Amino acid sequence: MLDLKRVLAAAPRKPDGTPLEELLTPWGEALLQGEESPEPLHPHPQFARDSFVCLEGMWDYAIVDAPEAATAWRDVPAPATWDGTIRVPFSPEAPLSGVGRQLQPRQLLWYRLRTACPAVGAGQRLILHFEAVDWACRCIVNGCEVGGHTGGYMPFSFDITEEAATGGAQLEVQLCVWDPSDSGVQLRGKQRLQRGGIWYTAQSGIWQTPWLEAVPNVHLRQARILPDPDGEMLQIIATANAPSEAPLQVRVFADGGLVAEGQATATEPFPALLQKEREFDQAISVAVPVSRPRLWSPDDPFLYQLELTLGNDRVRSYCAFRTVAVQAGADGLPRFFLNHQPLFIRGVLDQGYWPDGLMTAPSTEAMTHDITAMKDAGFNLLRKHIKVEQDRWYYLCDKLGMLVWQDMVSGGGPLSPWHSSYKPTLFRNSWTTKADTAPRDWRHLSADSADYRAEWLATCVLTVRYLENHPSVVIWGLFNEGWGQFDARAATEIVEFIDPTRPIDATSGWYDQGVGHFFSVHNYFRPQEVFRQPAPRRAFVVSEFGGISFPMPGHCALKTQYGYGTAHSPEEFAVALREALSQMDALEAEGLAGFVYTQLSDVEEETNGLLTYDRRVNKMDAGGAQ
Repeated sequence: MLDLKRVLAAAPRKPDGTPLEELLTPWGEALLQGEESPEPLHPHPQFARDSFVCLEGMWDYAIVDAPEAATAWRDVPAPATWDGTIRVPFSPEAPLSGVGRQLQPRQLLWYRLRTACPAVGAGQRLILHFEAVDWACRCIVNGCEVGGHTGGYMPFSFDITEEAATGGAQLEVQLCVWDPSDSGVQLRGKQRLQRGGIWYTAQSGIWQTPWLEAVPNVHLRQARILPDPDGEMLQIIATANAPSEAPLQVRVFADGGLVAEGQATATEPFPALLQKEREFDQAISVAVPVSRPRLWSPDDPFLYQLELTLGNDRVRSYCAFRTVAVQAGADGLPRFFLNHQPLFIRGVLDQGYWPDGLMTAPSTEAMTHDITAMKDAGFNLLRKHIKVEQDRWYYLCDKLGMLVWQDMVSGGGPLSPWHSSYKPTLFRNSWTTKADTAPRDWRHLSADSADYRAEWLATCVLTVRYLENHPSVVIWGLFNEGWGQFDARAATEIVEFIDPTRPIDATSGWYDQGVGHFFSVHNYFRPQEVFRQPAPRRAFVVSEFGGISFPMPGHCALKTQYGYGTAHSPEEFAVALREALSQMDALEAEGLAGFVYTQLSDVEEETNGLLTYDRRVNKMDAGGAQ
């Protein structure tokens, strides 16, 4: 029987706002102590050039008032004076930034970097990259505005060759950022200006690596990597920024030796659907036979190294051969298949938050720690929750053999507690009877803003294209618990069209529309079972459950705690965790295709992680839960 008192006690609430102490991860502490980090990993290991110049470090910053008009901020001049320095790529709200200020919706955040201009040879262009800036920005180089960008989770770049030349040996980059956070309807995930419960500290500005690279005048912009293990073929569809008479050459390496190569010349413009602002881009398709390819899996995450050459441009990359699908198992029930073999999903919810960096991991080593800790504990998948991570993280999952269930980022208007939480928690019959196609439905689900719906669709398509080359990414998750949900059927059809190779979880939690490859439920308060579902039958997954709270003394961020059940000692936590995971494993025989445990680490008020928020204690080790 559903425990109503327990449900209401677990409802999101505001904490008292009192931090117990400023938590630092070991890697954040080392950074503040000035310990030298290893040579920075390229922001895109799958599309790397040797001319990479990292721009992480200390920048000037200033926070100024924004104009009343919503768009007038684009005309605001740079400040005459600066407030101090900020450690990039950490947001001003993150302790590692050194700023400790919350950007408000009526404020602008300015950045300035003065640095030596990299050498740019004859026949080369200088490109300035930003991996992610939250939310809207405009960029000025040596006093000249070079462009802007809207959207807090996707990378973007500017060709600054001419502007950089005006400064001689010096380069000055200024960036003006506006972020309305949850006062607006834009995509923002779990960020809130008033944190509490399942909602976390809002952050703003540059939160992933900025960098420079010099490229030839004619160069590759991107490459779609399409391995076909069954056909023993690797197809590369690359795009160049301008017509080239030179062929695209592809070389494939394994264990240090050349195993295959091929080449082709451009044949047609890149489809306008995918790059409509670059009508001059040209597509170049190369098919390379790879005999008896070694398959990638969590047990054997084998990566082939690639070299792509177009004229004077050379890019280092990698790929992996594997297949994923949802299909009937030997018992006739829908299962998740990897490389044509059923694989039971044992996943963990991964918010990607850190006490010292917020959405920015303090180092590559910190990201590696989280992945390996979960893999060592017997999990094979991380559900990256309502966040698009930096590309390095997906590379680490590729390299270490961790499957990824990738959520799309949510947004929209303020959530209705009734429709997003209480109603589906109390009344399970609402999970499959609530429509999402009419304006009235959109109002209930906080999706009634046309601007939000347009941004969500555009970013969904960009996210799929951005991450499609990563073998670790095996599932697309579209909507979570009705947060900004609208027309899940149409969204599913769009994603299936642009990527027919991966299964889709259309609605995680509730408000299922009978589409996608999974019947995906969240079950925190009821006994675990394999639910009956409407036809056609899809793979049944419990995409969130557990959430046992154990506030480890000395490692909590706030005085208040939040979870879906409480343990009072490491031993009690270990027993509860073992029991919860054993119940899910036992349901595999009854048709369960997989589960996602909540969650990888504590986050602010939430103390239901397997690791403490500062990553200094593995609660599974502390209580002998593994």
